[in-house]
Amino acid sequence: MSYATKRYWFYAFVTLFTFIVPFITVNDNHLLLLSFEKLQFHFMGLAYDVNEFYIMPFLLMFLFIGIFALTSILGRAWCGWGCPQTIFRTIYRDLIQGTLLDLRNSTNKQKRMNTSPLENKIKIAVGFLLWTLIAITASTNFIWYFVPPEDFFTYMQHPEDHLFIIIFIATTAAFLIYDIVWMQESFCTYLCPYSRIQTVLYDDNTKHVVYNTNRGAQECTACEACVKICPTHIDIRQGLQLECINCLGCADACNTVMGKLGKKSLIEWGSQKSVLHELKSSIYSKRNIMYFVAMIGSIIFAAVFAAGQEPVLVNINKTNEQYKAHDGIVSNNYIVNIHNTQKQTYTYDVKVEDKNFHIDSFKELSLKADGMRKRVLVISTHQNLSQSNRRDTVLKLKLTIFAKENPKISVDKEISFIYPRAQ
Repeated sequence: MSYATKRYWFYAFVTLFTFIVPFITVNDNHLLLLSFEKLQFHFMGLAYDVNEFYIMPFLLMFLFIGIFALTSILGRAWCGWGCPQTIFRTIYRDLIQGTLLDLRNSTNKQKRMNTSPLENKIKIAVGFLLWTLIAITASTNFIWYFVPPEDFFTYMQHPEDHLFIIIFIATTAAFLIYDIVWMQESFCTYLCPYSRIQTVLYDDNTKHVVYNTNRGAQECTACEACVKICPTHIDIRQGLQLECINCLGCADACNTVMGKLGKKSLIEWGSQKSVLHELKSSIYSKRNIMYFVAMIGSIIFAAVFAAGQEPVLVNINKTNEQYKAHDGIVSNNYIVNIHNTQKQTYTYDVKVEDKNFHIDSFKELSLKADGMRKRVLVISTHQNLSQSNRRDTVLKLKLTIFAKENPKISVDKEISFIYPRAQ
């Protein structure tokens, strides 16, 4: 099976996977969702409130370190096999313009389209229209990772009330049209920062597109099939270049030509060590081992923090007034914000652990699933707790916020209670 066939199957898988993920839910939570409206992050069926976003830095660390590790081991495999830019260009250039409309020669990407005949102009317009529809679909799919599909389709029943979503989709689609139709591979060559750092991450064990210079001088037929097929318009015979996206189209082209001569392709997907020096390459270099350790560490920390997810989210903020003192009673006021992250209605109450204090005012809260509300909390004491005649005393109190229907759904919070000086 040619590399091109493998890529097309992988593109189909990536496209289908990207489309399906927003619809997958586990325990009514999405597989992957970053909701700015609900201030929630869903990952692998778990929902994290904005106060629990501490898991995201570790996931981002895993993502970026993973990209470095992938590049160090497999070169620009992402560019040729997973990047949306490459997939979209393949759909527009090879599928729409090449296969469906017969405007391009699939084996010679250097040859410009003939735009003169009226028939070709009509085909170009049809291709542009088809890509516009695909761009709008892709943009809609993209926003589903921020606005879940069930909400999105409800909102679209009254689009005039959700113009931001419409503008977002239109803007993203316009960028995709400009990028894929006009910028083309220039995005990979001049704008993409990834190409600028790839060579820094390469070593002799990194797999990438390698032209075998040991055999090339005697066996290359100078057919330039590898040059004609290249979407970024480079000559792989000149060695590793920033513009190469590891699509391996040149390897397929050379394999076809050399195969007719009964010889192995001069272009391979391998490392400098394995292709040019015929030595076994290893992915277990010191650098790659450090990448693996960092990635495993990121996952472990993310799992530890994820396991410590609170069953109910509570924020307690003291009011601007320090305290009230009257007839030997000192009280402090607080604003309590409770977010019920459970999937059913619960009634929440508060208790203070220290017997020297009692709650003067707090009206229990009945919250529906994913409901959130604020309440005023007043705590007072009759005891003389001052520890200084020079300044006010700040005491630490432990509060427990719990669901009356299920005491296991509770969280402990520490607050500051300010008591006046003894005088």
